[in-house]
Amino acid sequence: MSIKQVSVFIENKAGKLAETTKFLAEKNVNLKALSIADSPDFGIVRIICENPEEALSVLREAEYVTTLTDVFAVELSDKAGSLAEVLYILADAGIFVEYTYAFLSTKKEGSAYMIFRVDRNEDAIAALKAKGIEIVLQKDIF
Repeated sequence: MSIKQVSVFIENKAGKLAETTKFLAEKNVNLKALSIADSPDFGIVRIICENPEEALSVLREAEYVTTLTDVFAVELSDKAGSLAEVLYILADAGIFVEYTYAFLSTKKEGSAYMIFRVDRNEDAIAALKAKGIEIVLQKDIF
């Protein structure tokens, strides 16, 4: 039930993000979600796209340093406390959240998708499903 996320390591210099996203566009990789974490020397661009294996392949051919990571997504309604509810379920299950980011759903107005990277995906998914939280599949995002 996980979603494949492409992580791209790029130099933390002006224009490198533009260069990377232009390259992906030229290869017809449509970005659905993007998150950036940075350090003084490099950034990690995390991408959710329709065909992550293809994106990984074209990036590696161009000598980008990349990884493919299993993450998962939940759909949250646009109301106060939606995220806190999910985070408490994970905390109660002893799940450590490494990072999370969100993007709007284009399929359902008033909702957003939250991407989660945790220490134990399957345990997290089971805990959320047991509490009635719907896990979003990669195909559902597109």
